[in-house]
Amino acid sequence: MASGTARCAYVAGTFDTKGRELAFLRQCLERLGMRVTTVDLSTSGKPSPASVHPREVARHHPQGESAVFGSDRGVAMEAMAQAFERFLLTRRDLGGIISAGGSGGTSMATQGMRALPVGVPKMMVSTMASGDTRPYVGPSDICMMYSVTDVQGIHRISELVLANAANALAGMIAHPPARSGVARPAIGLTMFGVTTPCVQAVTKRLEEDCDCLVFHATGVGGQSMEKLADSGLIVGAIDVSTTEIADEIVGGTLSAGPTRLDAFARHALPYVGSCGALDMVNFGTWDSVPERFKGRTLYRHNPNVTLMRTSADECRRIGEFIAGKLNAMRGPVRFLIPEGGVSAIDRPGQPFHDPQADRALFAAIEAGFRTGHDRKLQRLPLHINDEAFADALVVAWKDAASRPAGGMRQA
Repeated sequence: MASGTARCAYVAGTFDTKGRELAFLRQCLERLGMRVTTVDLSTSGKPSPASVHPREVARHHPQGESAVFGSDRGVAMEAMAQAFERFLLTRRDLGGIISAGGSGGTSMATQGMRALPVGVPKMMVSTMASGDTRPYVGPSDICMMYSVTDVQGIHRISELVLANAANALAGMIAHPPARSGVARPAIGLTMFGVTTPCVQAVTKRLEEDCDCLVFHATGVGGQSMEKLADSGLIVGAIDVSTTEIADEIVGGTLSAGPTRLDAFARHALPYVGSCGALDMVNFGTWDSVPERFKGRTLYRHNPNVTLMRTSADECRRIGEFIAGKLNAMRGPVRFLIPEGGVSAIDRPGQPFHDPQADRALFAAIEAGFRTGHDRKLQRLPLHINDEAFADALVVAWKDAASRPAGGMRQA
């Protein structure tokens, strides 16, 4: 993105319904000495006062602007959001972006914001910011500010909130953070509570050579790690805890979506993976477990988290999913299978110990995995939290990272 004096503040939103509020944001930024570009995301076809007309944005839709402007408002807004995402990626002077709106405007603006690299300032003033913001923020570093009142009119409350938001964006653009002085290459690792000993052991062994970024595998964690891969901020991953895939396949609450692992098909980065916590699917309180699962092996992790043991059939499907994703990866691949168990509660005497289900998982991965010169699968007679398994992961990482396809370039 842009740097220095070329850095421009973008004000985006639906100028047909939020024109006064967006204009106030522009004025606040200009008073602070910011160069401002306004971008209209309206789909009504009304005249636009913005620097960038809605039709200019709409032309970035894969099917052209005709795909954006139609009689169905919902379809038009969805198409405009897609066009806006592609539009933003073409801008070379973008130093930061701000928007204000309700649910529709927030959905459109944040879809574009999520496409921008981590570190580019992003501010969203929204009526939705006091609720569940995951659909809007996702794995990105969007700042959500609750509008307090509706985004409708300039009055004593909206002036305060919008001005603070504009000031925050201006500060982020005018005073970008100093580049990290850490010279070690950054790598991503995924951890869950039941794989913590393994990940802690791996990071301890690598901390002198690598800047270890650990992500909690709660759905957005895996997405965030892959967002950093897309942004060029990590050089590879030791994906110990692929548990989010179990939630995606079975229907738990902590899925990272069907695109989990796809970042490593887009980028030839070294990838070391394992089966961490694939023995479990996550739900909320005990009463929140769907009726169809009531007869299954359940474990009360805490009052707000209930775990369900994956069955042999589910493990087979999870393994097939993982193998397919591994086969699409472009960089060096090492996948390590811990035959002694995949989580702290998957040991003899523990509630999720189920050798038959584990064997189904391991067999499906092994059967589907395409081996090659730089694509290796290892089955080890170890538990995932054994020190020796952490040692094996470190050896696999050093081997994969030394290969020319991924390399240990610095982020």
